[in-house]
Amino acid sequence: MGHKGFRWRLALTGALTATVAAAAPAVAAEPSTVDGHGLSALIRTTEYGLPHIVARDYAGAGFGQGYVAARDHQCVIGEGMVSLAGERSRYFGPEGSPTNTLVRARTNLSSDAYFRALEDNVRRLVDAPAPLGPQQGVRDMVRGYALGYNKFLGERQHTSCDGAPWLRPMTELDVYRRAYAWGLAFGWSSTPDQFASGPGAAGSAPADRPMSGPGSNSIAFGRNATANGRGISIGNPHLPWVGDYLWHQTHVTIPGRLNVAGAGFVGMPTIALGHNETMAWSGTMVDAVRPFTLFELTLVPGSPTTYLVDGRPEPMRRRDIGVDVRRPDENVGRETRTQWWTRYGPVVTGAHGIDTPWTAERAFAMADPNAGNLRLLNSLFEIGHARDARQVHDAIRRTQGLSLFNLLATDSHGATLYSGATVVPNVPDAHAARCNTALGQETFAADGIAVLDGSRTGCAWRTDADAIQPGTFGPANLPILERSDYVANSNESYWLTNASAPMPKHARILGTAEETRNVRTRDTLVEIRDQLAKEPFTGDGARNLLLSNRSHAAELTIPGLLRLCPSLGEDLREACDALARWDLKSNVDSRGTVLFNRFWTKVDVLPEAQLWRNPYLPSDPVNTPNTLDITNPAIATAFADAVKELRAANIRPDAPLGEHLATERGGRRFPLAGAPGETGTFNVINARWDPARGYVGVGEPGANGSSYLHVISFGESRCPDARTLTVYSQSSDPLSPHHADQTDLLARKEMVRTRFCERDIMTAPDLRIEHIHG
Repeated sequence: MGHKGFRWRLALTGALTATVAAAAPAVAAEPSTVDGHGLSALIRTTEYGLPHIVARDYAGAGFGQGYVAARDHQCVIGEGMVSLAGERSRYFGPEGSPTNTLVRARTNLSSDAYFRALEDNVRRLVDAPAPLGPQQGVRDMVRGYALGYNKFLGERQHTSCDGAPWLRPMTELDVYRRAYAWGLAFGWSSTPDQFASGPGAAGSAPADRPMSGPGSNSIAFGRNATANGRGISIGNPHLPWVGDYLWHQTHVTIPGRLNVAGAGFVGMPTIALGHNETMAWSGTMVDAVRPFTLFELTLVPGSPTTYLVDGRPEPMRRRDIGVDVRRPDENVGRETRTQWWTRYGPVVTGAHGIDTPWTAERAFAMADPNAGNLRLLNSLFEIGHARDARQVHDAIRRTQGLSLFNLLATDSHGATLYSGATVVPNVPDAHAARCNTALGQETFAADGIAVLDGSRTGCAWRTDADAIQPGTFGPANLPILERSDYVANSNESYWLTNASAPMPKHARILGTAEETRNVRTRDTLVEIRDQLAKEPFTGDGARNLLLSNRSHAAELTIPGLLRLCPSLGEDLREACDALARWDLKSNVDSRGTVLFNRFWTKVDVLPEAQLWRNPYLPSDPVNTPNTLDITNPAIATAFADAVKELRAANIRPDAPLGEHLATERGGRRFPLAGAPGETGTFNVINARWDPARGYVGVGEPGANGSSYLHVISFGESRCPDARTLTVYSQSSDPLSPHHADQTDLLARKEMVRTRFCERDIMTAPDLRIEHIHG
């Protein structure tokens, strides 16, 4: 590094010691150098390849982030750009599977047609002014990010995808496509194979998601639950360990304006889960929310592509989506997929387990409010600037861009926030009652999915006065909870965010209330209760909860199962003895975990009344239902079947978990601790079950698990105690020294002490300093 770069670094280091100004009610952008480039950033890399980026403005910050993102994930981001541009068939063939990208499609051709159909929406929203379009600071960061990625690409540093024909420079549109796709993850993106090609298409509902799809845990502790009266944040998302679902850790500083660290989705410049000097936040996937509706269309007799609205005929719009495809002879040809669109959205033949055939009389359109939402980056940008939990709430209310996760925050003063303010169709229960069709009445009661009458304009989504986007709920009608003890969520609805203060009922489309909670939610609340009964939480206590690996399903059922064991016969005695000695945990050395988990996968699907002796009580949702009903012969059958499965896979009943649950990276096997979320284990690790081999495929889509973990604790100093763990490590490139250097920490229940304050960064061993220009 030359003297000029060294002086610049010293100047920035001095600035960093100054107090960062509190964020204004809204974040204003600084003048940017991006249009003429002239960008620069300082990158300090500490242990485990974690980058600390310092820049003068948002464009420079994005520039540094894009550069380190390419260094760690160039191949993953590059392939994702191909997917999101609808170009997979051109490079990977039309019949390949797009399993690593943000769509639930069976083939590359289906994925490409879907993303091509979205292109006009993305471009329209990019061109829109804020608040519907990106605000200026976001635009600057995105421009810088693309330039930083391209700088690394232009340096032609050696990566595992060198020379790939699909590897190309990034545009700003590539970043926005990715942000847009995340917004649609639980709506349109789950049904591209069901976009109808024409009248007469049979119902074809997508298969239900496998057990343990995308999920998360999050807890924010406040002053009345911590030993020092300051906040502690636990973050624990469960996403696939591949492709566009990866997390990437960064620390970004603009002296006097921004100082934020944490993890973001690869390919985007904003931190999604993290902290600054005085506030920390995490989030959970909104599995309980239904972020879409169906509209049932009444068709004009003899014209199946025309539907009636208030008695007037309205033609559907035919869209022939052209896709370039690679032929077996390596030449590129062209294929077309036909889609039919309505004022509500695409005509579909199924959605989320519901068959919706296109007959001569009726068809069904899927409406997704996130088709009009490119505000995710705005929300994350402003959250990162928030100084406390109240300002987080204000940022969410201003931007209204969180599409797929609840947000839980805490701060150095010990305040906490749960926000369920996501982008959801404005369908209050009374509106659903008036407008649901016969099918909708059934699906809404069973699963909260509205099927509204598309023949009446009065059945369109309502709009709240405080909603930025028409047709969505405004913040005043969405669940918010502020507490001084804790807020917690494990992918269920808002209702039991705090066991002592169940929230009032909201619209059914936002999730259930006063109904049985899943075992993982109950485990979270029980572990909080157990710790607070002994003493308040500290950082160590929070980490112990995060990695306790307790199986709450086992705690509820093993006593009954052991009472059943004497009647099961000699053939099952060894298995019963293993469970009698088991520690009821999912540590690498726990013996009996594999057997119990296979048993639980069989009984967890039973109706509640057949599984438990004591039913659910709304007055005691944490402790009920309980007590395994061993009089039900299905329980004994399930246990015997689980033993048979282990024998077929040559697994002993008392085999240590780590012998059979592992991942491989860089040719090395890493034993893992954790269990499926359905077992009530906080640290979720999933795998597919192969009858001959046992657990395989850890981290694949459909076998998601703990991916990025954090525990952020505030104390007296302005340096939060930040412990993090990216389970699959910082880089997806097998050639990187940081491809697998964190992976063995999970089994050892260790986390990385990440450096945040300047003195800690500059004293890191093997500190690497780079000054990049563009």
